Amino acid sequence: MKFKLLASLIGILALTLLGCVSNPVYNITDAPVTTSTRGYQARDVRNAILQAGASLGWQMKDARPGLIIGTLNVRDHMAQVEIPYDRRSYSIVYRDSYNLDYDGVNIHKNYNGWVQRLSTEINARLSVL
Repeated sequence: MKFKLLASLIGILALTLLGCVSNPVYNITDAPVTTSTRGYQARDVRNAILQAGASLGWQMKDARPGLIIGTLNVRDHMAQVEIPYDRRSYSIVYRDSYNLDYDGVNIHKNYNGWVQRLSTEINARLSVL
């Protein structure tokens, strides 16, 4: 009986720890801008990025021409990325975070999912330019 109880407790602890696993920070570098037309400008890329972020709950802010800062607040977590862009490509690069266990290399696994969803939505918006 004691063995089964101990095994159950170890199993629960292992599952709990797996749920908090961190992964290397996922950055997107020089993703190509793919559109259905040729007559688009950098401002169109900018607008697609702003709209994509806003649709997913990111607060998007122009830092300067060619650079957007995106901030996502989820419960008591914050993730912030830099999104440099031009007419041909964009990147999504880690900038800062709060309560995501960032250690200089690894971060809470949810961060990478948020960045991947942002990239997917940006690509969807760009595809209809």
